[in-house]
Amino acid sequence: MKNIITLLLILFCAKVSVSQEHIKSTLESAGYASDSFFLGASLNHFQLNTNLENLFLSEFNYLTPANAFKQTRIHPKPNVWKWDRAQNFIDFANKHNLTVRIHGPMSPQASKWAKNDERTPQELKDNMEEYFTALCKRANNESCVRWMDVVNETVLRDGTWFREKPGDDKWENPWTQIGINSDGFPKYIPRAFEIANEHEPNIKLVYNHNGGMEKAMWEKVMETVLYIKSKGLRVDAIGWQAHLRTNSLSEEDLKYLDYLIDWVHQHDLEFHVTELNLWVKEEITDLDSIHKIQNDLYTKIINKLISKKDNGVVALNFWGLKTRSGQSKQNKTIFSLFNEANEPNPVMKKVTECLKILSN
Repeated sequence: MKNIITLLLILFCAKVSVSQEHIKSTLESAGYASDSFFLGASLNHFQLNTNLENLFLSEFNYLTPANAFKQTRIHPKPNVWKWDRAQNFIDFANKHNLTVRIHGPMSPQASKWAKNDERTPQELKDNMEEYFTALCKRANNESCVRWMDVVNETVLRDGTWFREKPGDDKWENPWTQIGINSDGFPKYIPRAFEIANEHEPNIKLVYNHNGGMEKAMWEKVMETVLYIKSKGLRVDAIGWQAHLRTNSLSEEDLKYLDYLIDWVHQHDLEFHVTELNLWVKEEITDLDSIHKIQNDLYTKIINKLISKKDNGVVALNFWGLKTRSGQSKQNKTIFSLFNEANEPNPVMKKVTECLKILSN
């Protein structure tokens, strides 16, 4: 099946001519320069020094390293430290004058040691504090780093906290197991913001989250952000990981997104779409229809952000440059800006068309 999908993607691109306009040059030719609207994409470490690196540099000045700064990469267990991948991204950003958002330090993508049922909550807390303090101190000294996701994926779609799962190979947020405080919040969340506030005065702090427009989930996120701020701690932004499905962004969803962005700006926060792509779980028999859906979804997101930029800072990060098929257990295809041959998908033309509004 993976080979069939790959062949369909390549044949489609050979048959259809797609605009070669670049995102960066579109903004530059429009004379657009602002601190209220940011546009970027993610790269994985293995994509450095490849054609995808060149592709990124032709389109963007804002970079999100996908996994290099996470606990599982840097401090996976006591007495083990690995800074090489993170430093490679810092060097890359400095060389090319890029703005960086550090993604997902405190997230479900934690090491097997962190998820192991045998380690104690105190051992987990010690690891978290050692790792996150060291990361904040290093990041604060890097002028290229503008944002950091302090916490990532804290709440389930029903508005409850992540719960413990047996074993060390499940999708869980182990940091919740440090404990719940007397106010009903996981202890690691305010503690992470305490550390970031102390050691990162130069970096904007993001509360990042994944999901759709589930009301219960976002109400819990907003409640938690207000709780953190009530403790005298700085929170600068809320992020939304927009891993869209083919049925995403109903009229009701768009109304709630409108409300969410307004709420964020009313509380003097930035709003970031931190991970935009399209997940297709079904077998793809009509690639044209998928591209039309992607065009429509991306247009809705970009136009919504542009409409809000005069009320507060907005940012958009495309998650992954390249379409990937046969991903993970769900066997989904993840559609991005470029196809598997590194050629622009039709959505690239739609994105540049939307961005031309910024010149008006």
